[in-house]
Amino acid sequence: MSSSSVTPRTDELLALASGLRLVVMRLARRLRQRAEAGITPSMLSALSSVERLGPITLGDLAAAERVRPPSLSVIVSRLEEEGLVAREADPGDGRVSMVRLTPSGVRLMERNRSRKNAYLAQRLRTLDGADREVLARALGILERVLRDEP
Repeated sequence: MSSSSVTPRTDELLALASGLRLVVMRLARRLRQRAEAGITPSMLSALSSVERLGPITLGDLAAAERVRPPSLSVIVSRLEEEGLVAREADPGDGRVSMVRLTPSGVRLMERNRSRKNAYLAQRLRTLDGADREVLARALGILERVLRDEP
């Protein structure tokens, strides 16, 4: 695959896909290990979605998380017990609950992001400038690969 004009062979694509999958999984595992104690990956994912999507209904959050509403309800209840999210009545329809981050939830997300970014920055510091440039280009490529992914 030395030239972009050459059609890659299926076995080359599968080998690249396998290597990429494995390294991304290892990186994700290392980042998860730096999460707050007592916060599960599912809880952190839900918090991230609430942070990104703003006040959101439980149904919309379940869809965003790709989990069944009963499972999400358990997660949100745990987050609520920890004081990280709050449920409020939808101003347009009082029968519908909206979930939003509390100030404690915002602080947890900031600490979590800061801790993980510091870990990655420490690891990136061990690379030379050329390797960091390659990773910067790869970041853009990976974003294009995932663009418009359902």
